[in-house]
Amino acid sequence: MILDSYTVTFQPSGKRVLVSRGEDILHAAIAAGVYINSSCGGDGVCGRCRVIVREGDTTAEPTGRLTDEEKAFNLSILYGSETNVESVIATLKQYPMNADHQVVLLKEAQGIKNIENLHDYIVQPATSTIFVICYKKEKFDKRTNFAKMVLNNCVVFESKKLYEDKVPQWIMKYLNEKGYDIHPEATRVLTEYLGNNLQNISNELNKLILNVEKNKEIVLADIEKNIGISRDYNVFELQNALGKKDIIKANKIVNYFRTNPKSNPFIMTIGSLGSYFGKIYMSHYIKDDSEYRSVLGVNPYFIKDYKEANRNYNITKTEQVLSLLHEYDLRSKGINNANINEGELLRELVYKILH
Repeated sequence: MILDSYTVTFQPSGKRVLVSRGEDILHAAIAAGVYINSSCGGDGVCGRCRVIVREGDTTAEPTGRLTDEEKAFNLSILYGSETNVESVIATLKQYPMNADHQVVLLKEAQGIKNIENLHDYIVQPATSTIFVICYKKEKFDKRTNFAKMVLNNCVVFESKKLYEDKVPQWIMKYLNEKGYDIHPEATRVLTEYLGNNLQNISNELNKLILNVEKNKEIVLADIEKNIGISRDYNVFELQNALGKKDIIKANKIVNYFRTNPKSNPFIMTIGSLGSYFGKIYMSHYIKDDSEYRSVLGVNPYFIKDYKEANRNYNITKTEQVLSLLHEYDLRSKGINNANINEGELLRELVYKILH
């Protein structure tokens, strides 16, 4: 599903505005009542938006200004821990080859020393260079004098880490934009196994894009073939088996996990089960189907499964399961555990959940 509108937040004011897909930053700022001194009217020639600071979890391309052919000579990627300010400035002042612009991408900028020495360049950047500064894992400290200067002269974009219930929508959007659809079950399996790290998710999705025919719906079989996640023996199927109280299927999956511990680490399994039973617990307090999505973040495709689990696990039993999950999480970390391996812990846990 491709979104038709997005919420843009401007820093440091914190003002937000809802804009249509494809809208540029300048017009979004005008709509939000944020003043940007853009003498070129958004044509990209005044230098105001030629330095972009990004932070957070994002996999977006640095620019659409360059064609694939132009990128070969006009896209420079530098890493903060492997370069210095002098080398960065020298690269920034180069002229593009057979193109209107060059793009310089400084990744992991938190690793570069004396970044404040970029001050003079940022105040007066080269008109033919688009400079993108990316902070990974660490936030751009907006309290410093350098940061205040950046906020006054550059576009600052912050990509906050997605909550896990938003990941399925992100996966669908990412694939839709590249001409693919994906089945809800396949989306859920990817989310359960990859979490909310967009870099990891995009890497795995790119494997699918390379190997699956375009305009085809991606299904569990494609994930098993290209990523290596079993379509029959995975956390999603274990949740389903537990929700339906399917003892035989649950035990088959547990035995598979026990013989393939590297592909199915206990800590990931118990985390997923904790999230699953947490939703089952909350489902006892929701009033109608719409709240499954709005409150629990459950895709409508799976509402019937959660309703069945709701019937199989009353509030008291669900509380017992959540307590068991906490207990076995601690045991997996060596607390009150008499040297029982993780495979046996999982077997015990699943038995107690089902009985």
